[in-house]
Amino acid sequence: MKAKGLARYRAKRDFSRTPEPSGQRKVSVATRLRFVIQRHAARRLHYDLRLELGGVFKSWAVTKGPSLDPKVKRLAVEVEDHPLDYGDFEGTIPKGEYGGGTVQLWDRGYWEPDGSRSAEAMLGKGDLTFRLYGAHLKGGWVLARMRSDRYHSKRVNWLLIKRRDEFAQEDEADAALGDDRSVASGRSMAQIAAGTGRRARPFMLKRAAIPRPARIDKSPRSRSRRAPHG
Repeated sequence: MKAKGLARYRAKRDFSRTPEPSGQRKVSVATRLRFVIQRHAARRLHYDLRLELGGVFKSWAVTKGPSLDPKVKRLAVEVEDHPLDYGDFEGTIPKGEYGGGTVQLWDRGYWEPDGSRSAEAMLGKGDLTFRLYGAHLKGGWVLARMRSDRYHSKRVNWLLIKRRDEFAQEDEADAALGDDRSVASGRSMAQIAAGTGRRARPFMLKRAAIPRPARIDKSPRSRSRRAPHG
């Protein structure tokens, strides 16, 4: 089931050209469900929310970033499941590759479904209530699947909404987004793009399982051997 869930992820990427993980490495065992949020400067800056469930990361691209104001609902586009070792990925996807741009580990921690139903059941119904225990995001949240799609998208669109609790900030929707430092390495987006600064501290992988950044062969010969995915 896990391998089937990652088929779309792998089909979209050429791992001879992108430093993204292929999902082959084993992750450390955890007694709680983990989450990560990656700031992703692709064609447009957005924030990728990833919730561990069923051996993969269920993933959404939050177009304007999470809002701490319960009145402000943010579009969250459902994307393909990602492997759990993606939760330690911080670096730059080469230009021209799928999702090309700089990726920063902006937040991470643990999450849990909120309520009597399972996370799988709530996702199936299109209404996931959950709690986050991260560095930037805490407290109750909702992912609500949109019934009518005013964005005319071929993808499944959701809304990410902050629940009213002690961690909500009325009229300060973007209060958490001003911090430009990685929660894993302390690097800014500019440092990550330049390849400078320290490596990210592991969260999903055991220390011994984290390889040093691989050198991607960008020569014409390499490109002719394996065509990139769209």
